[in-house]
Amino acid sequence: MEQLAEQPASGSRADFLPLNGTDYVEFFVGNAKQAAYYYRAAFGMQLIAYRGPETGTRDRASYVLQQGKIRFVLTTPLYPDSAIAEHIKLHGDGVREIALGVDDSEGAYQETTRRGARGVLEPTLFEDSHGQVRISAIAAYGDTIHGFIERKNYRGAFLPGFQAVEAPDSIARPVGLKYIDHMVGNVGWGQMNAWVGFYRDILGFQLYQHFDDKDISTEYSALMSKVMSDGSGRVKFPINEPAVGKKKSQIEEYLEYYHGPGVQHIAMATDDIIGTVSKLRAQGIEFLRVPTTYYDDLEKRCGKIDEPMNQLAELGILVDRDDEGYMLQIFTKPVEDRPTLFFEVIQRKGSRSFGKGNFKALFEAIEREQALRGNL
Repeated sequence: MEQLAEQPASGSRADFLPLNGTDYVEFFVGNAKQAAYYYRAAFGMQLIAYRGPETGTRDRASYVLQQGKIRFVLTTPLYPDSAIAEHIKLHGDGVREIALGVDDSEGAYQETTRRGARGVLEPTLFEDSHGQVRISAIAAYGDTIHGFIERKNYRGAFLPGFQAVEAPDSIARPVGLKYIDHMVGNVGWGQMNAWVGFYRDILGFQLYQHFDDKDISTEYSALMSKVMSDGSGRVKFPINEPAVGKKKSQIEEYLEYYHGPGVQHIAMATDDIIGTVSKLRAQGIEFLRVPTTYYDDLEKRCGKIDEPMNQLAELGILVDRDDEGYMLQIFTKPVEDRPTLFFEVIQRKGSRSFGKGNFKALFEAIEREQALRGNL
């Protein structure tokens, strides 16, 4: 059953941990130089900063990419016995940190650990000639962590220790991505409610929507999902867990290949999904396809929309409507050889929901890919 909660107001009493949005997402990858090239050439992310041996960091190399308000940090280990190398050995390339912007990193750390979070990094001050940044971090699901980033008056390209890349990025061709709309985590059997409780009790999030196995199911498999939101409504984390079905669900496949809970996909917003997806396709991004019959009764299901139906069908863009408007969305195929991380491109035209009307078509498209891999 779907439920859309009232979006809590920013600064409401329940919002004891005000967030300034997603500061950055850090990926641990086997080869950051090559991964950075991929995200620049394919997704249009621009290289803005670097950290590595040349800047005095001996154990890792990190490339910082940005488009709109989206910042990705791609980090690779330089030694095989490091914790980063162990993370990659177990999980493959994937998200390590979802960093959240705050006004008081120490306060965020003290409050969340007091409420039961496991501390990963105590509040630490980093500084260089551009100013100071205070960072702390707590553990989340699996090996994922949440950093609390306090960057009052910091004027550098990214963080202390990183060197700005001043030269124009000749590889990146931006595609119109603006900000992170939401990030989805996959957890194991029976773990969803525990992590919903974590975000509610420790981070002060509220239940925004939920879907059960009747909402998200096909003939073969199912899942359940609850969407948690911070008080401002800017940070949303859907949490998925498997549900009983005849065959292996996409969540089970993810957990098998990632070897535990982790970030399943990152939804990035655009103001022009047709233009963005057209550019992404031209730059080599592969998307899931739904049958052309999906578009036969689209107007009947969703009413009048601004976008030409033939262009949506040609690109494979999905549409759904709620009481507040409609939204358009499309999902990439996994961007790693392990069928784990993928991306969503989303454009909201009033709608605050997550495309419930598209779940069946999308799930079946994912199952077709699973079948090709021999994992259904």
